[in-house]
Amino acid sequence: MQFSESWLRQYVNPSLDSDALGHAMTMAGLEVEEQHSVAPVFTKIVIAQILSAEQHPDADRLRVCKVDAGTGQELQIVCGAPNARAGIKIPSAMVGAELPPAEVGGKPFMIKVGKLRGVESQGMLCSGRELGLGDDHEGILELPADAPIGKDIREYLDLDDQIFVIKLTPNKADCLSLMGIAREVSAITGAALCAPKWNVPAVSFDEKRKVIVENKELCGRFAGRVIRGVNPQAKTPDWIVQRLVRAGQRSISALVDLSNYVMLEMGQPTHVFDIDKLNGDITVRWAKAGEILELLNGQTVTLQGPDSAGKMQDAGVVADQSGPVALAGIMGGNHCAVSDVTKNIYVEAAYWLPSAIQGRARRFNFSTDAAHRFERGVDPQNTVNCLEYLSSLILEVCGGQAGPVDDQVLNLPERKAVKMRLARAQKVIGIPLTNTIVGDVFQRLGFDFKQDSDAFVVMPPSYRFDIEIEEDLIEEVARMYGFENIPDIPPVASLKMSAKAEAKRGIHLLRQRFALQGYQEAVNFGFTDLESEKRLTGVAQKDVIAVLNPIASQYGVMRSTLWGGLLNNLKANLNRGAGRVRLFEAGRVFMRDSSVQEEPGKVAGFNQPQKVGGLAYGSFVPEQWASANRVVDFFDVKGDLERALDPLQFVTEAGQHPALHPGRSAQIFLKTISGKTVVGWIGELHPGLQQSYELPQAPVLFELDLDLIRDLGLPQPEELSKFPAVQRDLALVVKQNVSAQSLLDAMAASKQKFVRTIELFDEFKPKSGSSSMADDEKSLAFRVTLLNTQETLQDPQIDAVMAALLDAVEKKCAARLR
Repeated sequence: MQFSESWLRQYVNPSLDSDALGHAMTMAGLEVEEQHSVAPVFTKIVIAQILSAEQHPDADRLRVCKVDAGTGQELQIVCGAPNARAGIKIPSAMVGAELPPAEVGGKPFMIKVGKLRGVESQGMLCSGRELGLGDDHEGILELPADAPIGKDIREYLDLDDQIFVIKLTPNKADCLSLMGIAREVSAITGAALCAPKWNVPAVSFDEKRKVIVENKELCGRFAGRVIRGVNPQAKTPDWIVQRLVRAGQRSISALVDLSNYVMLEMGQPTHVFDIDKLNGDITVRWAKAGEILELLNGQTVTLQGPDSAGKMQDAGVVADQSGPVALAGIMGGNHCAVSDVTKNIYVEAAYWLPSAIQGRARRFNFSTDAAHRFERGVDPQNTVNCLEYLSSLILEVCGGQAGPVDDQVLNLPERKAVKMRLARAQKVIGIPLTNTIVGDVFQRLGFDFKQDSDAFVVMPPSYRFDIEIEEDLIEEVARMYGFENIPDIPPVASLKMSAKAEAKRGIHLLRQRFALQGYQEAVNFGFTDLESEKRLTGVAQKDVIAVLNPIASQYGVMRSTLWGGLLNNLKANLNRGAGRVRLFEAGRVFMRDSSVQEEPGKVAGFNQPQKVGGLAYGSFVPEQWASANRVVDFFDVKGDLERALDPLQFVTEAGQHPALHPGRSAQIFLKTISGKTVVGWIGELHPGLQQSYELPQAPVLFELDLDLIRDLGLPQPEELSKFPAVQRDLALVVKQNVSAQSLLDAMAASKQKFVRTIELFDEFKPKSGSSSMADDEKSLAFRVTLLNTQETLQDPQIDAVMAALLDAVEKKCAARLR
């Protein structure tokens, strides 16, 4: 929000200088981002009048001017401006004057007596650019005919007036106007607030243009009136032009300037239509699919209707019987715009619901001051008041006669009282407060309130959309008390050192384990794109959790696996020249689950477990001279998991997953006292997905349930045996489709007393016809460790155990001793 200090002080004039005023606003939450005078510093430039302008004898583009600068004698100044002519009043830099530097950081320009093509020049006639008033340097700056000769130009044009640029937070929509800023300054400083005054226009005829509001969720209030016989070529008053320019607006025409002026001063955007170009009644509605509208900025937009779910994709429109004539709350159309030949107008002021405007302008790749205000909230109780104000200005400047105001109140926001507890405010702000202090704050802010013991019940004004909960009122108290007056006291709390959970593995330790195996951590969004989600999980469309307002199309659904983000990370690394990639990620995934009930930290119907996933791509070790180079495989990654999850023991069983290679994937089971628990998946990426991601080779992926692999249980101490352990080898011949795990399970199920561990240490597959085994057989060798903690094991005991193990695998796996 940009405005001039002189404009603000017309409505509130505290006894503070410019710097103190800027500091006070900043400390109250209205951050002054920039503050500077209208024009940069210069000296000895006065108002002068050109008495004569003769052609330079030796230069076609120069004129020799006789100038009256109020010094009592004529000055001769050579000027090259094309508009230099006798009779006009202009700014003249006297000899010795210092002009602003031509560039930032440059030196001021000193005016001296000199000669131009042999003709003496005793000063310089200045353009607006040379005074720092704009970029126009095509000619000298022409001043009004009544400008007093000899008066300092800074004083005459009020060039020491300060320009304030306020950086507003989105909740401070009430300060997007001069009156809103003035209200705040009045509350901050205690200075009296003087609202603008005008004469209510007299109604000269009874004509009304019929307006039909079809959608109340679009427009909550619509007011308008007909004004006939206006002069669109009337000159905008200089004081309005000056205020607009200093607020960052350019002057266009009287009708447009007055509409912009009311918006900046009162915060209510309005629009002026050429009523003779309107075809029939006016309708306020949502856009229909395929409608075309040419806007005031020259852009032609094609509007869209509702989507398949009935949700509006585009903005609302103001339409006549021929179609849209304006985008509701955003920009008017070119078809009914006022021009130099306009005679009769329709002036409109409306309250558009913020939800109907928010984000709509961005769909068309532009933003407007009106949309900026409407999407944050405009005072619905001030609509007619601002319409009357604009009508009064139009009649005063452009003439004409006004009809009655047609005001339709349809859907205004319901304001609810907000309660603030004094004790709560003291705790949050950290300062001693009294009922008197808080009551004074609310009174200065213009809030209606009543006191209920040590609590205040406040009814927010219609222009304060940001006051909804108790914390909003606490913020107001802190702002008005003054942030700089709140003591800087560090918080004090009694901290208790929490004991480390012995039965749980910390997530940081797990991260370190994966890092030690050469994996780098990735952190991705919890969103992914729909196609990747369906390909990687195989879920139906109805089970996908869609994001209501995605930040981009590739983040349209919630992820139910970590692999999508990791594969995108892999692709990005490969595109940048990486050849060997190891990545892991720990984070939440999101799935529908009707069994989940509403609890603290849980959303009913949704399961949000934590997972740890990763991938390995490229060579199994970095390139080196000591070992042959080969591509990483299933068993390399399985070994990485075994080392990272130690001391947990897990087994893998072949399984089918939509994202993994059908013959090179397995389900991971965690061994527990009660049996086995599924904790995740491991395997190569599916060939179809490898092609989709355009990967030269398939990475090996894994994903585990984080909560299950963090649960270690309490360690059980055990006395060291005084007796030696015994090891025996058991070589078994089985069919090649029999897994080693099935043999291990069969031996474990026999529950032999002295067996401590059984480990596979060799696998042999014969070549065709080269051994006593059939082509479809293989040999697996297991090392069995036996121990008796009470005495030394004897051969009969050992033989009995080995015989029982052999018997178990013979019966369950059809194995035979090699």
